[in-house]
Amino acid sequence: MTFYFYIACRFQHSLLGERTNLFKMVTGMVRTLIAGNWKMNGLKSSLEEAKKTTQMLNDFPDKADCLICPPSTLIVPMKEVASERLHVGAQSCHPEASGAFTGDLSAEILADAGASYVIVGHSERRSEHGERSAYVQEQAHACLRAGVTPIICVGESFAQRERGETKDTVVRILRKSVPTLADSETLVVAYEPRWAIGTGLVPSSDEIAEVHGVIRELLIELYQDRGRGIRILYGGSMKPGNAAEILAIDNVNGGLIGGASLKADDFMAIYAAAVA
Repeated sequence: MTFYFYIACRFQHSLLGERTNLFKMVTGMVRTLIAGNWKMNGLKSSLEEAKKTTQMLNDFPDKADCLICPPSTLIVPMKEVASERLHVGAQSCHPEASGAFTGDLSAEILADAGASYVIVGHSERRSEHGERSAYVQEQAHACLRAGVTPIICVGESFAQRERGETKDTVVRILRKSVPTLADSETLVVAYEPRWAIGTGLVPSSDEIAEVHGVIRELLIELYQDRGRGIRILYGGSMKPGNAAEILAIDNVNGGLIGGASLKADDFMAIYAAAVA
């Protein structure tokens, strides 16, 4: 019974997704997502910034989605203070739904806590925890299984950039990381050049456009027309001073924000650029 119920739910979701994708194909609309990654920052006192973000969102038109991915300890209390316009997510998950995995959290557990998105494949997880692309793909499948949206991160190192390998590296990593079945409602991709994260360095607009264009081409190759509506975020030292320029680039459908998301004023300045 459970299996057939799951299949029925996926079929219904697929029909809804196809209608949404058709609308996006006709209108050319891809709704912007401004996502904050708090990383290993934030205590209970930090919830004041989430409250302030919630209040400030009311001052802007509802033309873009807003998300904060705090440490897992803050998901429940942040969900309690967040309005419907502030989504709450998580920063990683274990591929299995449950089991003897001490210290890990499954996508189901995170969803139960209130997370609607999960970041997977972040460069810090890949480098510090050895999470390779095959594992990231398993995480993405786990997110879909749990009904949450994976934000799949890809990017090149400085050495790869200097060797002119940026596009090949991003395509290779993304091809191995994305789930085998997805659509614009169940998948987000984030391009984060590893050398730009937290350094203040940012690729040129032309470089960002080129990489995002290659990512879009791959998504269309993998998912056909559904790939046109999948959001591609830019992550890597986006801040209030450069957000408007970056968000205006073709195929940049939002940002994955690190340090600038920790303070509501900075985060909402980026959101303001997205809805201007």
